[in-house]
Amino acid sequence: MKTIIEPFRIKSVEPIRMTTPEQREAILREAGFNLFLVRADDVIIDLLTDSGTGAMSSEQWAGIMRGDESYAGAVSFYRFRGRMQELTGFEHILPTHQGRASERILFELVGGPGKVIPNNAHFDTTRANIEHTGASAVDLPIAEAADPSCRHPFKGNINVAALERLIANVGRERIPLVMVTVTNNSGGGQPVSLENLRAVRAVCDWHKLPLFLDACRFAENAFFIQRREPGQAGRSVREIVLEMFNLADGATISAKKDGLSNTGGLLLLRDEVLLHRASNLLILTEGFITYGGLAGRDLEAMAQGFEEVVHEDYLAYRLRSVEYVGERLTAAGIPIMQPPGGHAIYIDAAALCPNIPREQFPGQAVVCSLYRIGGVRTVEIGSAMFGKGTPSDSERSDSGVPARLELVRLAMPRRVYTQSHMDYVVEVCTDLSARRGDLRGLRMVYEPPILRHFTARFEEL
Repeated sequence: MKTIIEPFRIKSVEPIRMTTPEQREAILREAGFNLFLVRADDVIIDLLTDSGTGAMSSEQWAGIMRGDESYAGAVSFYRFRGRMQELTGFEHILPTHQGRASERILFELVGGPGKVIPNNAHFDTTRANIEHTGASAVDLPIAEAADPSCRHPFKGNINVAALERLIANVGRERIPLVMVTVTNNSGGGQPVSLENLRAVRAVCDWHKLPLFLDACRFAENAFFIQRREPGQAGRSVREIVLEMFNLADGATISAKKDGLSNTGGLLLLRDEVLLHRASNLLILTEGFITYGGLAGRDLEAMAQGFEEVVHEDYLAYRLRSVEYVGERLTAAGIPIMQPPGGHAIYIDAAALCPNIPREQFPGQAVVCSLYRIGGVRTVEIGSAMFGKGTPSDSERSDSGVPARLELVRLAMPRRVYTQSHMDYVVEVCTDLSARRGDLRGLRMVYEPPILRHFTARFEEL
């Protein structure tokens, strides 16, 4: 059949509070035009993030009831560890309460002043955890990634030639590891090919550098490989996943994405010296090594979620539902990052609103308008998130150095919304597009020292 249906039945529902435009206008102003500061029950469709916002299955809820809450050596930990060892091939697996905790432990151990961490494109918390240690986070995307309209099948690839140049320029001794994010979130949810990962592995082997994956969406990346990469169509997603991890020396994972769970993270390691150091830091900050800041019931939910995420019927539905929204928006003349990513659609705010200068945060203007029009919460992936500059500097209220791209991400929670919800989102986006000439830029009036987009406040110009 041509229609790909949700491979599940809905067993429980929660009501959505329907707000009026007048209510949303007041809410938006109270929140300083920052949707992170809006209460969840004031949102009709919540596409802020796909992290921890998915619906868990009946088997995951059953696992929660089975959870062993022993402080040390819980049965739930060994069940979780066995599942992850089978899926990834890694022997050493440390649980954490979420992905950024894994990042913090890793980069506290390998980062520091003068260190350089290359990546295809660091996401916000990864970059922040690296820079918090005094190290530099360097993005090395391929050239095609800079063009939202380009339909390169693997726009998430790291630029291997640029990686070689970076190593030559800064010296391998300043690079503790090379990281590749699969899929590439800040670059539009774009996948990384096996060919690219193998090439990066070869560079790392030549220079004796470890390769780490930011593997929050590893299953979605593997499905893209199966569907798009020559020679991979006959392989299962599980086989591709295992090869991806076999190419790496370590990985950070948020179970709140492809773990299909509402909390949890992992740090995967091969180096036993690094493992012992990470274990000590885990005990100091998260909890014992067999629970890592999680309840036993969370470990059970993660174990089951990591099993379900590699089911190919689920992945076909997941990626097709995102693609469907992308096709509808493209047909309506709304510029998006092409081709549609695995977990989100990214509107090209700079192309949609050329009347708003980059220093006036066009992406944030689109985010605010989507909420105004239809109560849809999205997030800016642009100069508010990744730009440089402080509003107080010389009384300047702009982004200083703008981000490479001005995007608005519509992140789809897993197994939460139906096609009619997505049709509503498309209608809201289409309405906004018709009013694009009326959108107003913003001035940032407050920003914290790190990860400013979470709590910054704006004023409309």
